[in-house]
Amino acid sequence: MSCFACLSCQSQVFFKVFSYPFILSLSSSQAPALVTSKTFSAFLLKHCPVVSETFSPTPWCWGGRLQTLVCAFIKSKPPAAYRNELIRTVDGGQISLDWVDNQASVPYPKSSTRPTVLILPGLTGNSQQSYVLHAIRQATRRGYRCVVFNNRGAAGEELLTPVTYCAANTSDLELVVQHVKGLHPHAPLLGAGVSLGGMLLLNYLGRKRTESGMVAGLTISVPWDAQKSSDSMEEPLNWLLFNSYLTRGLRRVVARHRKVLEKVVDIDYVLKARTVREFDERFTSLQFGYNSCTEYYRDASPDKKLPNTAVPILCLNAADDPFSPKYAFPVSIVQGLPNVALLLTAHGGHIAFLQGLFPRGESYMERLFGQFVQAVFERADRLSSLFAL
Repeated sequence: MSCFACLSCQSQVFFKVFSYPFILSLSSSQAPALVTSKTFSAFLLKHCPVVSETFSPTPWCWGGRLQTLVCAFIKSKPPAAYRNELIRTVDGGQISLDWVDNQASVPYPKSSTRPTVLILPGLTGNSQQSYVLHAIRQATRRGYRCVVFNNRGAAGEELLTPVTYCAANTSDLELVVQHVKGLHPHAPLLGAGVSLGGMLLLNYLGRKRTESGMVAGLTISVPWDAQKSSDSMEEPLNWLLFNSYLTRGLRRVVARHRKVLEKVVDIDYVLKARTVREFDERFTSLQFGYNSCTEYYRDASPDKKLPNTAVPILCLNAADDPFSPKYAFPVSIVQGLPNVALLLTAHGGHIAFLQGLFPRGESYMERLFGQFVQAVFERADRLSSLFAL
């Protein structure tokens, strides 16, 4: 057990446990480390008690790589009755939004004031991923509305312009937030981003500051430093298990939209990429005007953007996440911020956090999502007083 001194009276940081050498030897069952200000910590402990609960990973599946792999294969997919909406962008493109309106909501029968959760999936994800569907179930059973922001070309819709997406460019997200707030101006909006979706959300919140249109943010398994994440993913075993799979998914997106994308890039060269970094060098960085992949990764990394954020943000990461190495966690940055909380588990992998002998359904990640979303929407007055929203 250790405690770090506060940096200021307004930003006192409390730790249950946090020491990089020590975290490697943590037992498989223990409470996560909560890194945040005294004020935000008190709010979370009272209204989101899962942050202090013992996290016991599935006993036969507690390593990060195994958690990540098993989750992808066995996690259930709750049904969701989506209403699809295509909105046009200023450059002539289109964005696919999948809505769950939850018209049968008992706590919020009026659509105009029904709280809304905006969900941002990961790198090659869309509204059909199991983690998205579980998040929707958590939110809708509490009476809230959900909308999934599918990145351009990622959900099967036609790509109308030779532009896709990246973690650094927040223009499409800004358009989506404006659209959602325009439809429901009196409904509070919370953003929830997973992996790359979390990077995008944090970059957006850092750029928009007090003008984000959101009351809070939640991220899960964010890669905090894109360069360090890339290095980790190129380790031989991680490349074999994860990097090559993700790269194939990215190549499939490009191949599916070859006709429109070949106007701006050498498609055959892109399709020869064998790592995410090579793909980003040959495609993403060129698409968005970067001189190099290194420059893109620097701009995409959300760690240095945190001091610019204004709304309360809760970020869940596992120390054994192969996508987001623990040495990149922005602990020293968060120590000086009143509105950001890092919740760090010793195990859990990437977008997994599996618990129980048969971890197909709700586990730690889902319970955290549900409790935090409810705490934000049901305790809005308390949050307003804490963070002057």
